[in-house]
Amino acid sequence: MNIAIIPARGGSKRIPKKNIKEFCGKPLITYSIETALNSKLFEKIIVSTDSKEIADIALKCGADVQMRPSELSDDFTGTWDVIEYVLDTLEDRYEYVCTIYATAPFLQQEYLKEGFEKLKNSDACRSFSVTSMSFPIQRTFKITNERCEMFWPENYNKRSQDLEEAYQDAGQFYWEKIGCKSENIFFGKDSIPIVLPRHLVQDIDTMEDFIRAELMYKAIL
Repeated sequence: MNIAIIPARGGSKRIPKKNIKEFCGKPLITYSIETALNSKLFEKIIVSTDSKEIADIALKCGADVQMRPSELSDDFTGTWDVIEYVLDTLEDRYEYVCTIYATAPFLQQEYLKEGFEKLKNSDACRSFSVTSMSFPIQRTFKITNERCEMFWPENYNKRSQDLEEAYQDAGQFYWEKIGCKSENIFFGKDSIPIVLPRHLVQDIDTMEDFIRAELMYKAIL
């Protein structure tokens, strides 16, 4: 059996009420819930929150809700602490859990399904959404005392096509085999990357991100 857990805390400093802020006509979290429901992958979809307002919206969308305790609702609580808490409080036992972010309006069923199928048919412990970097990380630099300093100066004269492609977390979904033991970090050899096209990936951390994501959504989907 599979379960999806959507962490959705009420407190958001940079974008007030981010998880339920109207995005292209409806609360942002509804996109994640609807995609999870429509995928038919899950026996249960739980929104973990400390907000009654978020809980009401999640219930109207068809998800179950678990109100989390205050000690799991501060700025320092990690996502995996919330996931473990939800799993520990359930009577049913599941084989796979998928963490889905509430701020993922570009989430697509096909990639959720690909993540599950590849994980199920492998000896890996996890699969998650990734996307390629738009610029070679080997040619990046930092700014120190208002001056530039390359991280890898030896790559300055190398062509972009000669540098190895790099990937980043797409911040949409994370599948895990429950009980699968791994000593590696999530971005390690026990994880299967599900590669998403860059036009379907946008972090939403600031209002600038939010506006950009809306423009992308209207243009693409």
